[in-house]
Amino acid sequence: MSGPARPGLGCVGTPRLLAGLDRDPRLDREAHLAAHGPLPRYAPDELVGLAADIDLRGRGGAGFPFARKLRAVIGSAREREGPTAVVVNGSEGEPSCLKDKALLLHAPHLVLDGALLAAAAVAAEEVVVAVTRADVERSVRDAVAERGPGGRRVRVARLPERFVTGEGTAMVGGLNGGAALPSGRRVRTSERGLGGVPTLLSNTETYAQLAVAARMGAPDYRAAGLPSEPGTVLLTVAGQTVVETPTGTSLAYVLDLCGTRTGQGVLVGGYHGRWLDPGAARSADVSRGSLSAFGAVLGAGAVLPLPEDTCPAGEVARVTRWMAKESAGQCGPCVRGLPGLADVLEDAVRGGGRGALDAVEARLKAVRGRGACSHPDGTSHFVASALAAFPEEFRDHALGSGCGRRIVGALPLPMDESPPERLVVDWTLCKGHGLCVDVLPDVVRLDADGYPAEASMPVPGHLRPKALRAVRRCPALALRIQE
Repeated sequence: MSGPARPGLGCVGTPRLLAGLDRDPRLDREAHLAAHGPLPRYAPDELVGLAADIDLRGRGGAGFPFARKLRAVIGSAREREGPTAVVVNGSEGEPSCLKDKALLLHAPHLVLDGALLAAAAVAAEEVVVAVTRADVERSVRDAVAERGPGGRRVRVARLPERFVTGEGTAMVGGLNGGAALPSGRRVRTSERGLGGVPTLLSNTETYAQLAVAARMGAPDYRAAGLPSEPGTVLLTVAGQTVVETPTGTSLAYVLDLCGTRTGQGVLVGGYHGRWLDPGAARSADVSRGSLSAFGAVLGAGAVLPLPEDTCPAGEVARVTRWMAKESAGQCGPCVRGLPGLADVLEDAVRGGGRGALDAVEARLKAVRGRGACSHPDGTSHFVASALAAFPEEFRDHALGSGCGRRIVGALPLPMDESPPERLVVDWTLCKGHGLCVDVLPDVVRLDADGYPAEASMPVPGHLRPKALRAVRRCPALALRIQE
């Protein structure tokens, strides 16, 4: 999803994926070879062995062993004696993640190297790089042109920029000319993917890691990181900075490197992830094992500290509403469950009473385990984790006292290109009752005389329900919503 035009880059220790970017903002073909050297050749079994030896896992969220994917596609191709395909998933529909965008903008040849290595192993004639952003598309097309003619064909395909586009069956469906939506069925792309042929589909960073390992060899690759999780990983910190760090590094150290702190807690794994309280965030390391011990998952590497000056309940409600809008709309939990969850959560945040929190819990139970894809479950886990991490804040909001903090938008969401609606005051009717500020403190400010300080105030989309409530509650009928 849309984020900074160019994310900041950082590194703990010696860079691998980000090597050379301290000298050049984008590595063209010549700069790429100067930084990384030529790409060696691997026989199919050798490449599978390398991926298994370093325990290379998918870096898109699921963490599936890459060697198993390779074996599956090779096996399917041999059984069918037909063509195969390789797809690079560069969609990155998670607005808190920028790492794949960073690789494709700054080091596209490293990603292409890994994809072409895999294509040689599975005997694929074509590599497809699926992206959702115009700037990323340009960078990859430029990289393909820099390589010149010859070799396997590399095609760049643009898909809709949505949260669910990166789901495997959604991506294949979009590339096959249909809607980029989850199929709702369990489909193995290794058996039937792009064009109906066995397809190796993996994340951008996964292919880049494969290219690094192919040059270094397994022993040198394993020299960094944990013995159980060797190598480095890319993290997106606070939706702004992409950091390469060896596994096993202290999470608190990475946050400090990026100029931030644990704050009220840290969301790890993005909007399908889990919250760590400040103590857990200070104790956790960057690894699947360490985070699992705290009930969290690394996912696609999003790390979002929540600053002290923002409202946790409001931030979570804001993201939940957006996640409901991003659903595939193909099953009850997406069509009704997630919007209903967003409704009751917003009701709790604006003082709906203890019953509002009970309604949130009921909605969570109704959504879990019933979706056609992982989106309803992922969103419900995000909300449930927030309720556990910030119980006092949600309780205070539900009971009407609130937490006294504004919503600063610390959890990144795509920019809304349409102009916001505005709350407009009719001065000929306003009597200075002040109820509007009680309902909408994030928008309305009173002057010294107790009247709204501004006649027209922008209303963010997630606060529209509160704005409507303020309009209805105004005794003087002095408020209206204006587009």
